[in-house]
Amino acid sequence: MTTDTAIRVQGLEKSYKDLHVLRGVDFEVARGSIFALLGSNGAGKTTVVRILSTLLKADAGTAAIAGFDVAAQAQKVRETISLTGQFAAVDEVLSGRENLVLIAQLRHLPDPGAIADGLLARFSLTDAGSRKVSTYSGGMRRRLDIAMSLIGDPPVIFLDEPTTGLDPAARLEVWDAVRELARGGTTVLLTTQYLEEAEQLADRISILHKGRIIVDGTLAELKQLLPPAEVEYVEKQPSLEDVFFALTGEEETAEPGDAANAATTRKEGR
Repeated sequence: MTTDTAIRVQGLEKSYKDLHVLRGVDFEVARGSIFALLGSNGAGKTTVVRILSTLLKADAGTAAIAGFDVAAQAQKVRETISLTGQFAAVDEVLSGRENLVLIAQLRHLPDPGAIADGLLARFSLTDAGSRKVSTYSGGMRRRLDIAMSLIGDPPVIFLDEPTTGLDPAARLEVWDAVRELARGGTTVLLTTQYLEEAEQLADRISILHKGRIIVDGTLAELKQLLPPAEVEYVEKQPSLEDVFFALTGEEETAEPGDAANAATTRKEGR
């Protein structure tokens, strides 16, 4: 594992009785980058995250975070990472600032108040810091949740479908927060089933399908897998949506409206 590699996964396998969820998963994540693990529901994305965050043991294969073996050095891995699940884990009775102070105190960090104020400013929550979280919008709660995950400055953060259930405006807020993480040097592993999310955020994308990585690369590299289409003699480069559907053949797993849009696109020859 080189110093430029934050996460390395090799031959990861996991089964639940007769259900083979992971069938030999391999990928690497560069330090300080945003890596998207893209796949439909049931593809195994959350299982990968649970194994990498030491919450679940793999049946076979190896994984390392910042050079620490996930199985043999679990405590070191936990000290290195932070995990944000599909739903914001915030205390609605407390204010935003109180949530942050509480986590800083639990981590026995000096000057919890200053840490909280810094994170509120970083995620544009200063004006709402004294309000109860129960009054926050979905995007604000998710931004606070991500801010709480950064207390202690973990070099690697897992975001497991962080925009699930959010409206378009809130999703944009979270995207800005994720970009801010990368600008600060944090390595982000993002799982998502939203094609546009991976397209907008990721430096590198792996598509997980039926327990295997079927393609891995930058957005530009993935687009090279399909030839450009011609619309009235003008070439149209393939989108990530085109690549995903061509490789998986599972239109029904896309966001609401995507399958219909894709069908219309093909009908019109776009």
